[in-house]
Amino acid sequence: MKKFAEYLTASCWLVSLCLFTGKTFALPLDTLNLPEGFTVSIFAEVENPRQMTRSDTGIIYVGSRSANKVHAVIDRDGDFTADEVVLVDKGMEWPTGVTWHQGTLYVGSIGTLLAYPDIDRQFRSSPEPQVISEAYPDKKHHGWKYLKAGPDGYLYVPVGAPCNICLSEEPVFASITRFNLADKTFEPWVHGVRNTVGFDWHPQTGRLWFTDNGRDMMGDDIPPCELNEVTAAGEHFGYPFFHGNSLPDPEFGAGKTAADYKEPALALGPHVAPLGMTFYRGNQFPAEYRQQVFIAEHGSWNRSPDAGHTGYRVTLARDDGRGKLRYEVFMDGWLQADNTAWGRPADVLELPDGSLLISDDRANVIYRVSYKK
Repeated sequence: MKKFAEYLTASCWLVSLCLFTGKTFALPLDTLNLPEGFTVSIFAEVENPRQMTRSDTGIIYVGSRSANKVHAVIDRDGDFTADEVVLVDKGMEWPTGVTWHQGTLYVGSIGTLLAYPDIDRQFRSSPEPQVISEAYPDKKHHGWKYLKAGPDGYLYVPVGAPCNICLSEEPVFASITRFNLADKTFEPWVHGVRNTVGFDWHPQTGRLWFTDNGRDMMGDDIPPCELNEVTAAGEHFGYPFFHGNSLPDPEFGAGKTAADYKEPALALGPHVAPLGMTFYRGNQFPAEYRQQVFIAEHGSWNRSPDAGHTGYRVTLARDDGRGKLRYEVFMDGWLQADNTAWGRPADVLELPDGSLLISDDRANVIYRVSYKK
């Protein structure tokens, strides 16, 4: 691992940014660690950036949670530094999820799906969205959405559990739904998913993989968060009965059998809060990174002070060549020795040149990670 400062200067490079609170602070990018050959830079300054999506013309659309805004980020000259950040819309309730599909920008807020047709030509004119669904639950607990259009043309939309741990009588909770863009209906597609805020399809198998946030209040070191693979519609991933590695829930696990539920493909760290993930499809990074999973870990809150925080990093789920996944750190340094963190990775998005964008909703920036021998 090497520090970002090693390829710039021997001194600390600080970038002053203005937060949405009006306060300024310096980003200590020299604390960020990457493998040899990788570098990080600031792609854009965006208020509270969460999920990102890219249109065919190269515009990056960015959702937010606390800011209640959607932005468009434009890099006109292709130098990988944004020339302009445009407010597309505001006033929605936690419009965390965004996905661009066939010319339309879809935005997921609490209980509502919005569509902005022909967005690349309309984003500067405060476009009025089409409401395509108000049928989703309006519960705020795990109610923020992550959206992606699947290879089958459906829109995949998760509905988190409306609690830390509970068993809802409504089957739509703790599920990933499949939304039919033609008739505007949806149904739960897989179950037992506490709160996924990131998913992608395997480049070869076409199967959906997703991150899932483990429950709180079971201790500092359990349960693990999860990376899961869907092999068939209707699968159940355990919540609220079992958590990662077939760990029974102390309240809901009694009388249940772990074999009835799908185990995670990889157990992640406890309370690391995995959010956005992507399979790397590009050629810029070395060959050993191709078709591996990059995960943005937002970072813990439910750990005792003595235990210290976990997450606040970008990790890698790497195939070991024998059908097993290896869990390793790709990028860290946001979490400091005093157990405070100046940034929180939220999403990862691959650019056509093979570099990665990483959104940070605490530092209010989008980074670009690139590789050069």
